[in-house]
Amino acid sequence: MPRTTRARGRTARTNVAGSNRRLLVGRLLMVIALLLTGAKLVQVQGVQAGELSSEGEKQRITKDAIPAERGSIVDRNSNVLAFSSEARQLYANPRQLTEDFDEQHAKDPSKPTSAQYKQEVARFIATTLRGQITEHEVLDALFKDAAFTYFGPEIDPSQANVITEKYPHIGAEYRATREYPAGNLAANVIGAANWRMDERKVKGQIGLELAMNDVLGGRNGTKVSDTARGSNLVIPGTERELVAATPGSDVQLTLDSDLQHVVQREVSDYAVRAGAKSASAVVLDAKTGEVYALANDKTFDPRGPWVGNLGNPSVTTPYEPGSVNKVITAAGAIEHGIVKPDQVLQVPGSIKVADRTVGDAWKHGTIGLTFTGVMGKSSNVGTLMVAQQLGEQRWYDLAKAFGLGKPTGIGLPGESAGSLPAREDWSGSTFANLPIGQGLSMTVLQMAGMFQAIANDGVRVPPRIIEAEVQPDGTRVARPAPEPVRVVSPQTAHVVRDMLRSVVQDGPGSSDDGTGSDAAMPGYQVAGKTGTAQQIDPACRCYSQSKYWITFAGMVPADDPRFVVGLMLDAPSGARESKSAAPLFNTIATFLTQRYQIPLSKEPAPFQELQVR
Repeated sequence: MPRTTRARGRTARTNVAGSNRRLLVGRLLMVIALLLTGAKLVQVQGVQAGELSSEGEKQRITKDAIPAERGSIVDRNSNVLAFSSEARQLYANPRQLTEDFDEQHAKDPSKPTSAQYKQEVARFIATTLRGQITEHEVLDALFKDAAFTYFGPEIDPSQANVITEKYPHIGAEYRATREYPAGNLAANVIGAANWRMDERKVKGQIGLELAMNDVLGGRNGTKVSDTARGSNLVIPGTERELVAATPGSDVQLTLDSDLQHVVQREVSDYAVRAGAKSASAVVLDAKTGEVYALANDKTFDPRGPWVGNLGNPSVTTPYEPGSVNKVITAAGAIEHGIVKPDQVLQVPGSIKVADRTVGDAWKHGTIGLTFTGVMGKSSNVGTLMVAQQLGEQRWYDLAKAFGLGKPTGIGLPGESAGSLPAREDWSGSTFANLPIGQGLSMTVLQMAGMFQAIANDGVRVPPRIIEAEVQPDGTRVARPAPEPVRVVSPQTAHVVRDMLRSVVQDGPGSSDDGTGSDAAMPGYQVAGKTGTAQQIDPACRCYSQSKYWITFAGMVPADDPRFVVGLMLDAPSGARESKSAAPLFNTIATFLTQRYQIPLSKEPAPFQELQVR
């Protein structure tokens, strides 16, 4: 065979082999590509399917909360003290607005530029919301270099509809506003709430609005809306509800808003006349312990801005009560048969307890005071003489039964327990202070609760301020009454009430005048107790000789108690009103008898001899 023929054969075989190899490599590459594609499909359709579907869903729809309607707060007569209403907050996308209108203008010069459109919008909004926002303020918002901005005040939904229907590029977002129709009435009790953007609901921040947030707040629902491709603009008519919102329940209080108004006003005025740093008052139902009024001289406007006294000193700020605390010794002595009301005690001008010498508020030698006179004249010495016979442990046990040293459980935020020194912490001189109301502390609410026990035949009912919850369907769920505490027997309570009538007695001679005669009311028997307690002077960490807490706790009418009133003035000075809170009691009690048409006492309180000559 010629050499050329053999060479051609080898070349042909080489070409075939090369072609086969290329074909094999191509097929192998195709298989690899198919495997990679399959693996990617498995990853996309299997492993990442949920995640990608979710991302796609996010691009197609907007999920949003449906705000729950917050419940109202009403008084015992269903007068509304707090409620929620709808509002709208305007918003815009300035950057998107600029791009859209400038692009349209570039395609069609007859269309307005973004600047022209924004000026037109600003004029319309300022005109529609006349007095609420200026054209300049709208322009500032619309010309921001921002993807999103809120602007203007919260407005009425009807105003928002007018604006958004004419200019769809302006949005209006739901808001709920908290309304307080009576302004600062009972604000220290009710507190305040406002819209929380992060939670898409109104939420309590202070007072009962905060404490009852779970009851009032309800539970938000969920809705979804389709959004336009490439933007966050909702397509009108695509909104749909996934989970309905659950409205909050209404809360009914035991407060009487009319009485609260009067007490709040009178306490504030009296504090000014007395030159007091502060003043507080509590009115309780003598039988149930329900709080009809709870007021402080200083308050705030819950509609905002929240400035002033945002707390509630009537329940958060304890003080040394002074002689109102002598009711414990009186009740214990009668309960244990240690002394009788008309029993005459020879009371010296001072008494020594351990290393402490205690005198009365007025100088005197040894005088004869009935035990009723000890209360009526508020003798420290006479009280300590009887307290020593009662004994430290029995006195301590009775003080705890009266509710001292622990919160009442009323349910208001920040309630103080006050202080009652533990028995094991007493020194020899401790018992020189406690029976006369020094060395321990209580709130105005606790003080009123002590006298409620005496008014209620010896049974203390812990005070309450929440009457019921009214669910969205109208079902009324009453709060269970607190567990009552038997403090002393009915007979003891009756005797002590009679003794305390002497405090407001205006006798034929000064020796038979009670310390709270200004509390007396024509036609009604009144029982009560005055108190004056020295404050601590921070300079010497000793009792001040010029600054006092002035207190009064009383009941009306004494022969069949309906209401108990507790009062406290912090460091009053200068005026006649600074010497006693009895006149303030008279004013409040007079209104109580008129508003609730309390019958006159069947007979005047009998004259009681206080000092025996």
